[in-house]
Amino acid sequence: MSLVIIRKNAPTAPWQQAFANQAPDLAVHAWPETGPLEEVDYVLCWAPGAGEIARYPNLKAVFSLGAGVDHLLGDDTIPLHLPIVRMVDKSITDGMVQYVVMAVLNHHRRMNEMRANQAEKIWQKLDLSNPQIGIMGMGGLGKASARALAAMGYRIRGWNRSGRPIEGLEVFGGAGGLKPFLAETDILISLLPHTEETIGILNRVTFAALRQGAYIINAGRGEQLVEEDLLRALRSGQICGAMLDVFCKEPLAADHPFWGEERVTVTPHIASWVDPVAGTAHVLRAIEAIKHCEIPEGQVDRTAGY
Repeated sequence: MSLVIIRKNAPTAPWQQAFANQAPDLAVHAWPETGPLEEVDYVLCWAPGAGEIARYPNLKAVFSLGAGVDHLLGDDTIPLHLPIVRMVDKSITDGMVQYVVMAVLNHHRRMNEMRANQAEKIWQKLDLSNPQIGIMGMGGLGKASARALAAMGYRIRGWNRSGRPIEGLEVFGGAGGLKPFLAETDILISLLPHTEETIGILNRVTFAALRQGAYIINAGRGEQLVEEDLLRALRSGQICGAMLDVFCKEPLAADHPFWGEERVTVTPHIASWVDPVAGTAHVLRAIEAIKHCEIPEGQVDRTAGY
């Protein structure tokens, strides 16, 4: 049994060490080293490239190195019978919750203005009225973020595709629920997965439906944001600012207007990350489940796209 790690733009050594410690009998290769292709049972990867997964004829499963799987679902050469398993790990959730809380507090407590006042030696107390927060995407990351913000006294509402109820939280669902959800939102947080339905969902229509002067936080997927629509909404004053961690093209080009837009905070796709030790444990548990003909935690529903 062997596993290949495909991580073209980041180190694989921490993952190799984690597998060596937790599963010393498992042969682990770091791409482009693979060993005999027909002996590879599992691939753990991020953005392997179209056609790469199809090169391994006897795969039992392919694992994503992150919570997102759009880098795999977009490859139609991956056999339909092959399980795709997203990363499920507390470190991903913890990192995202920390990022969301930081972004909300930074805006709500008006830290940019505080720093500007400090530079000018201005002692001024600013209005800190409690905002209504709306979270788009109520999976594990959305629910955890909602719980953390609610515990801090924020008013939280959620929106998802199905409108599936969540105890203790007002949830709006589907296209019919989107406009009333947006209408009372001061801070809009997107933690949506990447699907055909979510591409471009943060657009001029969405921005216009928000309360005047709303704030945007996008830590879902870059393709969900129509960047020019956000710039227009900033210029009109409909949107007062944004914190963005994901972009259509990464890294963000040096001439991109977001760099010079003082109302936009750019972070380099660091909202959440996977701890190799915990991530390896998740992969090994999933392998055991697959061996026993069980559905592993994090197996993707290809129809839903997540």
